[in-house]
Amino acid sequence: QVQLVESGGGLVQAGGSLRLSCAASGRAFSSYSMGWFRQAPGKEREFVAAITWSGGSTTYADSVKGRFTISRDNAKSTVDLQMNILKPEDAALYYCAARQDVWSRQAAAYDYWGPGTQVTVSS
Repeated sequence: QVQLVESGGGLVQAGGSLRLSCAASGRAFSSYSMGWFRQAPGKEREFVAAITWSGGSTTYADSVKGRFTISRDNAKSTVDLQMNILKPEDAALYYCAARQDVWSRQAAAYDYWGPGTQVTVSS
């Protein structure tokens, strides 16, 4: 089992950057693929990015490709999401999630979730 806590959210102007971090505790973090998802008010939770256990493979939603970068440090049990050129439509509650399999774009495929960190983007 793994426990996840996100941090790094906040208020940023459009065009700015934020770096989210997800700290994991528990067993065998390096055996989990990790994903970032987001949910805006009145909308369904949507996939943002994912990374395999080794960090050797990543995937992104088309809406963030080229602007966001997911990375992980297995020695520190963290996974980060660097978000650049932020847009008002990126505003949401951002969650990290873990699963003991290859990465997935489906929220239902993930077993463990953090409580989320809020990102607000002003225009």
